[in-house]
Amino acid sequence: MAIDTDTPYSETARPATRTRWYRSLFVQLLVAIVGGIAIGWIWPDFGADLKPLADGFIKLIKMLIAPIIFCTVVLGIAHVGDLKSVGRIGVKALIYFEAVTTFALLFGLLIGNLFGPGSGFRIDPQTLANGAEAVEKKTNSGELPHTVDFLLNIIPTSIISAFAENALLQVLFFAVLFGLALAKFGEKGPPIVFELIDHFSQIFFVIIGWVMRLAPIGAFGAMAYIIGQYGISSLGSYGKLILCCYLAAVLFIGILGGIAWIFAGVNLWKFVRYIKDELFIALGTASTEVVLPRIMAKLTNAGCSRTTTGLVVPTGYSFNLDGATLYLSICVLFLAQALGVDLTLGEQITAVLILMLTSKGMAGVPGSSFLALSATVAAIGHGAIPVAAVALLLGADRIMDSMRVSVNLLGNCVATFVVANWEGQLDKERMRAVLNGDDVEPLDDDELVSEKVAARST
Repeated sequence: MAIDTDTPYSETARPATRTRWYRSLFVQLLVAIVGGIAIGWIWPDFGADLKPLADGFIKLIKMLIAPIIFCTVVLGIAHVGDLKSVGRIGVKALIYFEAVTTFALLFGLLIGNLFGPGSGFRIDPQTLANGAEAVEKKTNSGELPHTVDFLLNIIPTSIISAFAENALLQVLFFAVLFGLALAKFGEKGPPIVFELIDHFSQIFFVIIGWVMRLAPIGAFGAMAYIIGQYGISSLGSYGKLILCCYLAAVLFIGILGGIAWIFAGVNLWKFVRYIKDELFIALGTASTEVVLPRIMAKLTNAGCSRTTTGLVVPTGYSFNLDGATLYLSICVLFLAQALGVDLTLGEQITAVLILMLTSKGMAGVPGSSFLALSATVAAIGHGAIPVAAVALLLGADRIMDSMRVSVNLLGNCVATFVVANWEGQLDKERMRAVLNGDDVEPLDDDELVSEKVAARST
């Protein structure tokens, strides 16, 4: 069952009539991605010039993300009206994020040790003299925020700046406070405020529906640019690393499937089919942010409470980067192996500890993977691995976007199901019906899934 891109948030569950195959968003995205690869391969210069198509589409989506998160979180929390429940969801989400991302780091080290993606490169450190300059250019000479700065930055300087800068964690922080304050009024509160936010939410989702019609164009431009700019030759030069990373991604997704089934009763394969359009958009544009509004709507439609979805998904974009952490741990071993360095178990554990910290501040930072790797290499303190060696990954990093995006997206979806079930806010009956493609009643704006679950348990 597909979400009609013309319907507002409250109507996403309404059964859609079957459309002709060529009007299917999935088919259009598939054709666009294949066409973009072909253009970038045959006419690389022309393909590289198509980047504005992708940039324009991503900007259109991003301009709506902050207000949609605000409306969704405020509506969910105001319905529940329970500060303790909100706190429990946040704590459980952070516990889950830390456990799974740490496992992803360790799993990446395991795969890197088993397959040795950097063996055979035999890089001479003397040839990396200009590597530091290349990395600085890629990262715009930026740096990852320190842990304390990262946490303090969650508090916005002003409400307006949080929305203007599209700082999702800051918007989420304010939305939680606003939702709790609105809920505190209870029956004595002004219903016009709640209704106004509700109407704004539906308007934003209608606009998202219009923008999503441009998704194939954005995916076409993005793929043409990636292949045209970096070339198919990168696949050959870094074939072993790319194969290792994608194999690790497939295996890790299998593990996520086990987690989803054991801790929430969710069939991940059915869920992937349910979000196939969003998954292809994310893969084509190399961005998970562009599908955030639709993913939140589909998770809610699939039985997760709006409160859990509104809190877990935006937070996961900064704290639950499973794909990125998996990639980083493999790359640490790749750099060592490419330079002929045998990292000890202690040095690998040090790398994991550093990456546990640096990976939390990656979201939204240009060239964040290079900054995280540079900080990790420097912290290991192995003289045979210069920080400039990170430049070795410049030719392959963009090819890894699909791997990171797919794992990050599915990781956040699984996290939402697990936390919702953990908190008792997952309607499993509805979830099974939706994932099986059965017709389900649309969610009312004044009805929370958590309330339905509670009613059934009494």
